[in-house]
Amino acid sequence: MADEVWRLGVQGLLEAYQRGATDPLEVVGCLLDRIHKINPNINAIVTLHEEAVLKEAAAKKEAISKGDPLGPLHGIPVLIKDNIFTKGMLTTFGSKLYKDFVPSEDAVLVERLKAAGAIVLGKTNLPEFGLIPVTDNALFGPTSNPWDLARVSGGSSGGSAAAVASFLAPAAIGNDGGGSIRIPASLCGVVGLKPQFGRIPTYPRLPGWETMNHEGPITRSVEDACLLMDVLTGQDERDRFSIQSFEGSFLDALAVGIEGRRVAYAPSLGYTVVDEEIEEITRKAALRLEERGAKVEEVQIDWPNLEADLTIKVLSDTLAAMEGVWAKWESLMYPLYKTFLPIGEMMTAKDVARVQFHREDLWERVWCLFEEYDLLLCPTTAVSAFPKADMGPMGPEAINGEPVSPFAWIGFTYPFNFTGQPAASIPCGLTKDGLPVGLQVVSRRFDERSVLSACHCLESIFSLKTSMPRGLQAGAVVK
Repeated sequence: MADEVWRLGVQGLLEAYQRGATDPLEVVGCLLDRIHKINPNINAIVTLHEEAVLKEAAAKKEAISKGDPLGPLHGIPVLIKDNIFTKGMLTTFGSKLYKDFVPSEDAVLVERLKAAGAIVLGKTNLPEFGLIPVTDNALFGPTSNPWDLARVSGGSSGGSAAAVASFLAPAAIGNDGGGSIRIPASLCGVVGLKPQFGRIPTYPRLPGWETMNHEGPITRSVEDACLLMDVLTGQDERDRFSIQSFEGSFLDALAVGIEGRRVAYAPSLGYTVVDEEIEEITRKAALRLEERGAKVEEVQIDWPNLEADLTIKVLSDTLAAMEGVWAKWESLMYPLYKTFLPIGEMMTAKDVARVQFHREDLWERVWCLFEEYDLLLCPTTAVSAFPKADMGPMGPEAINGEPVSPFAWIGFTYPFNFTGQPAASIPCGLTKDGLPVGLQVVSRRFDERSVLSACHCLESIFSLKTSMPRGLQAGAVVK
């Protein structure tokens, strides 16, 4: 089994440990070998402490052999996005400004993973400070999409999604301020969950994005996402926005199903433009929930477009947070940032205040929809993974042959950062070019379990959760 353990997800590894079919040391060793072969061409993982990780894996193996009490994620290797604090492990935020920063404490979620017995395998790539939806930076360079190495992996949790899709780890943690878990999950063909705002505490962290950021898991199955959520969620006083978790288990939600649930499918949110092939694939996928007893209806939505508000939020928060180190950072930053960050200097206090007003306007429309429907389904992204060489300032410059704004291709994700609702991306098909398509599933506030239950039903319909990405099938690895 040693040569195949890298194929196992979280649940698969836990069952294999229980049977004695493998052990954490064998698994970590196998994954490290695979990382050395594949990661140089993917560039998903940017930091590894191999000696320390192998030592920890050996200790986990010994604990199993002794019959010691084990945590729910004992011996499970997990990757952490490189803007999440990891004690004693380099945390760069994808920035040359922090190229030598080693935190003295773990983030709350890392504390919880370790307490549950998980092994922090390494750190994953992101755009500098997570500011754009494509993973590239001046410190480590771009992360490739494992389905086609010439294409983008998305962002900002692009390293996490690409690593999980490449079978370099069974799970990874990302965060999402405008779609940063769901976008790369969609483009890389994996499961990405943005929980309810505050469900997973965020502490410590750099300033900015305080009411937009959500921590969450990226996995190859919905079941594995539930296993991580059972460990990661719950209130912590260090994060004043953190909220309590559910009684019981997220995993239990998968047995509930969605029979009788009212589901809305929206090919547009009113202002969004979507590639015709993506629309067709996601519509067909949504309608197949009727096979599980859901009542699916296509709806026409006309919500306000908060793309400008997202831009204002990104620029104003970043400029304020970096004010004291701007002179030093300006000479080190990702070159693209020099073209758009200075625009923030022209913004006024009124511009920033209007973001909150528009946020309220959006919520007025959103809650009305969920008065009638239990779930909303729509495309996760307006396009599939696009070639790096064709990238505009932050994404494709045209969709369906029509010119679009920089954030138009992520227009389906950021509304739910403004509202804070749970939302996930689940693989639902492949384009004619063999690229993954993600279907976004959104629920009412605080109802991750309905999102996960619907995703589990979709997962039972589509068989993409264990697919080997085409780019790796083609032998595009370092031997």
